[in-house]
Amino acid sequence: MVTATGGTRLGAARDRAPAMMDRLRDLVSCESPPGSPSHLRDCADLLDGWGARVLGRRARRLTRDGVPHLLWPAPDQRVLLLGHYDTVWPAGTVRDWPFRVDGGCATGPGACDMKAGIVQLFAALGMLADTGRVGVLLTGDEETGSVTSRDLIEREARRSGAVLVLEPGTPDGALKIARKGGSVYRLGVRGRAAHAGVEPHRGVNAGIELAHQILAVQGLAAPATGTSVTPTALSGGTTTNTVPEAAAVSVDVRAWTGEELDRVDRAIRSLVPRLPGAALTVEGGINRYPLRPAVAEPLLEVARSVAKDLGLPAPDGAYAPGASDGNFTGALGVPTLDGLGAVGGNPHARGEYVDVTLMPERTALLAGLVERLVAEPGGAAGP
Repeated sequence: MVTATGGTRLGAARDRAPAMMDRLRDLVSCESPPGSPSHLRDCADLLDGWGARVLGRRARRLTRDGVPHLLWPAPDQRVLLLGHYDTVWPAGTVRDWPFRVDGGCATGPGACDMKAGIVQLFAALGMLADTGRVGVLLTGDEETGSVTSRDLIEREARRSGAVLVLEPGTPDGALKIARKGGSVYRLGVRGRAAHAGVEPHRGVNAGIELAHQILAVQGLAAPATGTSVTPTALSGGTTTNTVPEAAAVSVDVRAWTGEELDRVDRAIRSLVPRLPGAALTVEGGINRYPLRPAVAEPLLEVARSVAKDLGLPAPDGAYAPGASDGNFTGALGVPTLDGLGAVGGNPHARGEYVDVTLMPERTALLAGLVERLVAEPGGAAGP
């Protein structure tokens, strides 16, 4: 049974659907490629205006290494809404892949990850009578590892009762209650150059040493526990007739537990060269510890209750292999629920899409969840 409040809120969200489509078109068309300060500034300008209209205050713009982050803090911050406006798509992508809506699905660079979630965020805030205890943080470097924003995210999370992350949900609408943690490494090998045809025996082949290390690293994976250790980008050598003096490989690690990330980290740092005369360096480390279900499940139960009041199906909780900034907040023990953005799929691919027919429902769910959490003592859901 739909309550009067729930029915009214869902109807109000549906009334906002045309405006949300216009905003999504504007936001996707305003490109925000990684590492491009001018594009990121233009996108931040657009979002700053939207936020000021619904929150009644301008954002604090914190620029670090050229990357602008937008923060609307609240003095008594019961809830922090967290997202990012940067995408993985290079400048100019929108010219050959413009925003488009077809058959209830919207496509375009960054539409799903996560510009539709930002549109829903501001639409939900516009439906609340009081946003005085709601903080908002939109960062500009999530897709490149949150290097300049991590301490800001953690600081705001610590002063919040709960964190709601506007990353996309699953294609079937589930929220995300667990995420793998991740590490990134760069293994560098230094050998000794020599003429490949005349006296290769005088060289120390960095490529062969790197091959040994790649096999050793790949052997650290533990498929039974879901731990992946994947060599990715490779480089090495100079000319075809020279024994390579240097070579390198990047390594991507994902795991469901912090213990597994720690195990792989220790093993990678314990690697030793196989060839006499070769030297090995290790850079990087653990970037994000996992988002654990224990910090998300109480919030999921609140979201399910809100959905019931709205007359919507109760959302399921999903385990997501990919990481987000919610990993940072969850690792602090702050109640964190992820995947509250758009329902869609294929992020980071040309097939990226958003189910626009569900945007009003997700907006109403977010508005009701924020309102419920703000009313809780301390803003937290459960112990």
